[in-house]
Amino acid sequence: MAKIGVLGAGTWGMALARMLSNSGHEVTVWSALPQEVDELSRTRRQKNLPGMVIPDEIKFTKEIAEACQGKDIILFAVPSVFVRSTAKTAAPFIPDGQIIVDVAKGIEPDTLLTLTEVIADELNKDGKHGNVHYVALSGPTHAEEVAKDLPTTIVSACEDQAVAEKVQDVFMNKNMRVYTNSDRLGVELCGALKNVIALASGICSGLGYGDNMRAALIIRGMAEIKRLGLKMGGKEDSFDGLAGMGDLIVTATSKESRNNNAGYLIGKGKSAEEAKKEVGMVVEGINAIPAALELADKYDVEMPIVFAVDAVVNRGADARETVDALMLREKKSEMTK
Repeated sequence: MAKIGVLGAGTWGMALARMLSNSGHEVTVWSALPQEVDELSRTRRQKNLPGMVIPDEIKFTKEIAEACQGKDIILFAVPSVFVRSTAKTAAPFIPDGQIIVDVAKGIEPDTLLTLTEVIADELNKDGKHGNVHYVALSGPTHAEEVAKDLPTTIVSACEDQAVAEKVQDVFMNKNMRVYTNSDRLGVELCGALKNVIALASGICSGLGYGDNMRAALIIRGMAEIKRLGLKMGGKEDSFDGLAGMGDLIVTATSKESRNNNAGYLIGKGKSAEEAKKEVGMVVEGINAIPAALELADKYDVEMPIVFAVDAVVNRGADARETVDALMLREKKSEMTK
């Protein structure tokens, strides 16, 4: 049995908390919202996972220290925009040598750091966290399906194989199959950038385009992600694997995908703000666009789909005309060598 502190009580954090508790682990969940802690403790329900019952064994707390101290694993499950502030708040209570697992997906716009790098950057400011182990846990994983115990696969990514395997052991059960991967950077880039491509997929569905276009966006979108990722030092297997192509497929095609749904609403003519409001939860693809553009420029990588999404979402471009422009770009070969 492992002792696990979960920081964040959204759909993903609570789906994993329930799964871990049902596997026999001791789970404590913290939320920055006191009213959320009270509601979860009272109802044993997560409002966006209405069919899921939260085990009585899970403890909720308003004190972040209680979720961090004496834990084998601390799980960061807050939206990407709150990862740094959460790390700053938690830092005094995180011991050196701690295993930290991040399941949020994104890139910090100002620093262009992945989210485990954001946590490390914040913890390293006090000079007392030089031996913390960071793991990215990522893959084709809808919280809604994990909450129903449907079969799911995920990747535990860490440069230290022993740490990746420890996380694998804790999270793996008959419903969750966990693979290890040494390429934390590549896995995190996939998790962040696939959300932008999923927006594109949704936009095209909203315009009335079909499966042909969706397939093209998935394949060519991953080509863009891989071009950037390899230049940044990622490994090819990560982009072809579960955290790469696997996660992109599910996010770009599923009705459970916030990014796909937001894109669909934008394709139907709604603004990004209107789409986010209707989805009712964080749309990480919209948050990831600025960093994706900066990385493409910094590493001199051509990413026409990402730039097209930005044009539609943030710059008022007509979606149908933008698709036409993508289709009429200069002729290319699919071969890279």
